[in-house]
Amino acid sequence: MGTESKNGSCCGSSNEETACCKVESVVSVDERGQMVLPKDIRDRAGIGAGDKLAVVIWERGDEICCITLIKVEGLAEMVKGHLGPIMKDVLEE
Repeated sequence: MGTESKNGSCCGSSNEETACCKVESVVSVDERGQMVLPKDIRDRAGIGAGDKLAVVIWERGDEICCITLIKVEGLAEMVKGHLGPIMKDVLEE
């Protein structure tokens, strides 16, 4: 994974020097819509049995152009990191 931002994730950073994007592997989707994340990726990402992943999509027009998986714990931290300061300002007013 790439360089981590101060909230513990490399996702959502606007700093292009720390951003990373590369094709790590190719997976197949079976007839039931299931796919397998390769073990080395699961290990490097710290994903284990029972972990919850959020499926985040980006749309361009009417088409989905990108699908990302984020551990739910990491997503919660990103939301807190982005919304925390905003909510603090709102509550102080």
